[in-house]
Amino acid sequence: MAKLVFGMNQSLDGYVDHTAFGPSPTLFRHVIEEAERQSGSIYGRRMYDIMRYWDDEHPEWDADRLAYAAAWRRQPKWVVSRSLQSVGPNASLVRDDLEGEMRTLKAEYDGEIEVAGPDLARSLTELGLIDEYRIYLHPVVLGRGKPYFAGPRPPLRLMAHDRIGDDVIRLSYAPAWSRDGLP
Repeated sequence: MAKLVFGMNQSLDGYVDHTAFGPSPTLFRHVIEEAERQSGSIYGRRMYDIMRYWDDEHPEWDADRLAYAAAWRRQPKWVVSRSLQSVGPNASLVRDDLEGEMRTLKAEYDGEIEVAGPDLARSLTELGLIDEYRIYLHPVVLGRGKPYFAGPRPPLRLMAHDRIGDDVIRLSYAPAWSRDGLP
């Protein structure tokens, strides 16, 4: 059974913004390794639009960016949207029955499936489908923006914490209603 994991970079004051701060080379290498292990990714429309950047080759990319692009392209993607008419390579559109589709994914796949984007994570949290929350805490204060938790924060239990590179702490939480991160 697959595990749905919502993980994003977050500022000290709780915001996510890929344009305000990004991963160090050490953290990016960690992200590549996670992408190589993932069974797939679930996106909302806005996050999918941002991530489509990795569909195209860019001559300025270094070896790490090429490695991430290869991992991203390889894995299946599910895009939750009622407004999109089509999606790119290796992606499927999820229009209706979010809960049923996600429960089917969890039952049919093994490993971790990334959940990308706070709004989608809020919907999946409300359905009790997120198995783990990973916060990559950066020493940055933004003062405004999109919060990591787009809705009320669910009761959480700290499962693990570790340092990645010189200044990022990864915090892994399970919903408090689960045991060992499983519903």
